[in-house]
Amino acid sequence: MNGERIKKSVVAAIVVAYNEEPTISAIVKALVDSTLFRDVIVISDGSTDGTADEARAAGATLVHQLPWKHGKGAAMMHGVSHTDTPILFFADADLLGLTPDHLKRILRPVLAGTLAMCVGLRDRGPILMKISAHLPLIGGERAMRRNVFEDIPDNFMQGFMVESALNYYCRSHHLPYGTVELPGLHIRRKMQKVGFWKGLKEYLHMWREVIGAMLVVRIAYLKGEFL
Repeated sequence: MNGERIKKSVVAAIVVAYNEEPTISAIVKALVDSTLFRDVIVISDGSTDGTADEARAAGATLVHQLPWKHGKGAAMMHGVSHTDTPILFFADADLLGLTPDHLKRILRPVLAGTLAMCVGLRDRGPILMKISAHLPLIGGERAMRRNVFEDIPDNFMQGFMVESALNYYCRSHHLPYGTVELPGLHIRRKMQKVGFWKGLKEYLHMWREVIGAMLVVRIAYLKGEFL
């Protein structure tokens, strides 16, 4: 019991959300009910729906509504500025089926000191989940030491660049990082949110940004800009 309190005192959960009213309540409730986090912070990144209200009702420690959409990386930095815990945990706001076991799986190696960062692999089936562990890690569910996040220059923490920047920071500093599988954890697909064609367009746009971000960060890594 004492160990659990100590762990809780050193970890903050930060969720960045943009128009995720249907899912944010269950995610916040899972984080709060787990009793693993001292702070549960939701940054509503320019949302125009009831995301912020749902997060407050579900028991988030802090809900901050940004007046316009700043992008994922900037919103994550905003969330971090509201807590001083040495361990940070991030989760996307469109998850389905998040459980305390998922949270413990991600947090355990970082709290134990065996990893500087741990990334959760969502359930895409047993084969794809195994394969995804060997692909670029772009998953939003991750725990890390605070310095991993704070030591990265702000220009690499923009939009979808943030996940690649975190990966390459660990790599360039020879910090151990890895993955854990999260059976039963899924996301609400863009097609479910906005319809097939608009969802497809948003996916294509997202992946263009992700691939572009990976290239920018990779070049910066090769040039030694993460040292």
